[in-house]
Amino acid sequence: MDFSARFVLFQAMIIAPFALGYFTKRRYARPEALTKRLIRVNLTVFEPLLVFWSIWGLEMNRELWFLPTSGVLLVLAGMAIGAVLAWIRGLRERPRATFIISSSLANHGFTMGGFLCYLLLGEKGLALSFLFIAYFMPFIFLVIFPYARLVQTGARSRPAWIKDFVLNLQNMPLYAMAAAMALRMPGYVRPDVFFPTDVLLMVSIGLYYFTLGVNFTVRDLWAFNHDNLLLFLVRFLAVPALALLALAGVRLDPGIEAVIMIESFMPAAVYSVVASVLFDLDAKRASSLFVFNTVVFLVVVLPALLFFKTMLLDIIL
Repeated sequence: MDFSARFVLFQAMIIAPFALGYFTKRRYARPEALTKRLIRVNLTVFEPLLVFWSIWGLEMNRELWFLPTSGVLLVLAGMAIGAVLAWIRGLRERPRATFIISSSLANHGFTMGGFLCYLLLGEKGLALSFLFIAYFMPFIFLVIFPYARLVQTGARSRPAWIKDFVLNLQNMPLYAMAAAMALRMPGYVRPDVFFPTDVLLMVSIGLYYFTLGVNFTVRDLWAFNHDNLLLFLVRFLAVPALALLALAGVRLDPGIEAVIMIESFMPAAVYSVVASVLFDLDAKRASSLFVFNTVVFLVVVLPALLFFKTMLLDIIL
């Protein structure tokens, strides 16, 4: 299956589970408990397998480490801007954490940022985007989830917090990444055997978007319209502007600069909803922010990027 066909299939695996969750949620007696259970299945079964296999086969060199580093800087910039705006809005603790996480995490992966890099830059752009996203799992499990858990539980002693973090099965993808790096760094090469990456990825994506559909209601779009507008400013104006200013002061490989700039425009990530559901933050707000941000990207931002492709790349390169 070629890349374009896989992308179309993966997009179908986003829309169909989301619609299924949305239209069937009234059938579930405890939809919140169901979504938590499904997310935990994903984090303990499917994602660890995908993380372990993909990272074990990853090739890295010193020059390319700038890509995941820039990914971290982009999400930290979004987090900082989101924190300031949440403070100005006067949001309380859990809604504030939800908005900050949504401002931080962006859809840099295969289903959005990676495909756009391929569309604009070809196979080299796709390969560089995979390196760019290498920051994601460590950032999720070392920054976002601990922050969400801290908001959920309140202030706790450091030993108890560390114990809960280490023993929590939700961190299985992080341990899978560590295991893969432990094999890769000494030079143990991943065997050239069949691995059902596409199938596992579709199942994992499907489960996440099903839970998103269960948590989403149309009226939430209007209930959080101020937050939706602010997240639009963060994701599509502030973060890209900071990326452009940063790239103006350095000289990197043109392909690397282009990937960083393209990824800076990506909308909110589904993991912002996952974190809110998993740690009892504000799942309705998170779902509204994610859906509105993604729709605006697909209807307004993406066509603009494609229309001004040449101009954008000329500015970067």
